Amino acid sequence: MSLADHILAQRREKVQEFRRGGVDPFFNRFAPSHTIAQVMERYGSLSGPDLEKLTDTFRLAGRLMLVRKFGKAVFCHVQDSTGRLQVYVQKEVLGEEAFGWFKKLDIGDFVGFEGTLFRTKTGELTLAARRFAVLTKSLRPLPEKYHGLTDVEARYRQRYLDLLMNPRVGQVFRTRAAITRLLRQFLDERGFLEVETPMMQPIPGGATAKPFITHHQALDMQLYLRIAPELYLKRLVVGGFDRVYEINRNFRNEGLSSLHNPEFTMVEFYQAYATYEDLMALTEELFCFLAREILGAYVFAYQGQTIDFTPPWRRLDLKDSLTEVGGIPREVVADRKQLLELAAKEGVQLRPGEGYGRALTKLFDLHVEARLIQPTFVVGYPTETSPLSRRNDDNPEVVDRFELFIAGREMANAFSELNDPDDQRARFEAQLAAHAAGDEEMPHAVDEDYLTALEHGMPPAAGEGIGIDRLVMLFTDSPSIRDVILFPLLRPEK
Repeated sequence: MSLADHILAQRREKVQEFRRGGVDPFFNRFAPSHTIAQVMERYGSLSGPDLEKLTDTFRLAGRLMLVRKFGKAVFCHVQDSTGRLQVYVQKEVLGEEAFGWFKKLDIGDFVGFEGTLFRTKTGELTLAARRFAVLTKSLRPLPEKYHGLTDVEARYRQRYLDLLMNPRVGQVFRTRAAITRLLRQFLDERGFLEVETPMMQPIPGGATAKPFITHHQALDMQLYLRIAPELYLKRLVVGGFDRVYEINRNFRNEGLSSLHNPEFTMVEFYQAYATYEDLMALTEELFCFLAREILGAYVFAYQGQTIDFTPPWRRLDLKDSLTEVGGIPREVVADRKQLLELAAKEGVQLRPGEGYGRALTKLFDLHVEARLIQPTFVVGYPTETSPLSRRNDDNPEVVDRFELFIAGREMANAFSELNDPDDQRARFEAQLAAHAAGDEEMPHAVDEDYLTALEHGMPPAAGEGIGIDRLVMLFTDSPSIRDVILFPLLRPEK
């Protein structure tokens, strides 16, 4: 029998021992009067004599996380979702029988205590227990306290233990909740309406990505988990909702990395009578708002690098970036033949129907993206790679679009929306033609209902998507997307 199996058997026997003794090991009628944080906030600054004057009785509940036994007395730490507090348990106060049951408890068990507050000789705020109740008898031990849960994959697979043993992890997800709340606040205050659009779609659209496929039995139809909410949100703009946003999940049947999880969270928003330049200003304002609220500063560290949000942020044309940041000679960037030759030399494989525009963006990925540490808006994206964006009035080979890069990665993608239904149909059909010629990437299908909506008229508008997981990574100094998703997708254990 392994040690883990031996401990499990011992604890199961304790459960039966409690039951035989008339003690319910899974008691469910204990109501705490305070959280530990409330106790610390209200009484943590009081002196010992001041605490002795209190007549209040406190009922606290949580896990036993540390136990020190001294014959007829026990000091222990109880932990709830808000913090830890020391508890002092005496045999002469509880009585011999109750104290005997208490000493049979293990670290990891849930216990309810009732008592009064005092300070020990070392000055630690402590609850003097008058009564206790076993609330949940744990069957498996927690990780050893000094080493905790250190194996990275084990932390992701058993996130509940990760949260218990690594206090920073809990703070990451509290920060995540705060970021989501602040995003809503920012957009609500500017007149945006929060909406929900379908997660299951008959036609996958709004991005170029491979979808997950499912089947609806009653309707006998194939459906796709959405890769983006874009086309539905723009239908709402057609319907008269001039400012809309959605915070929700997208699903893409693609690889995993430190920046990619097949299931991820985005905020996507659309504003009528706005341009991509308006959204650049809004995005800068939004990110600075988050930095002030979350970090209290515009300058902060991320993975050993100093990030400075002080506005105004840099704006850089895609072609210029290849020279100024990527080091590719300007004459090569400007010459289609030379650029395509360079792309081929560096292993860029162009798919059917792709050419100069795709080569530009792939070389950007190779030479520029990782070097954009400070906030930078990159503009001048090729029309070839932007099937839903409005063409630039002065240069139809590029679109009115930007991507925001911070810490060497894309943080946001936005553009003035294409609202010409004929131009949109032509771009959909061009992608389908490329797919038929051998392009394995999932194209934008010709969504006839969306085109019909455009034919009814969509006002000039701009839209943007921001990855919330990457936002949380940035503001919590987390190196991997798995650190900011509670239950990331992992390969099955062998």
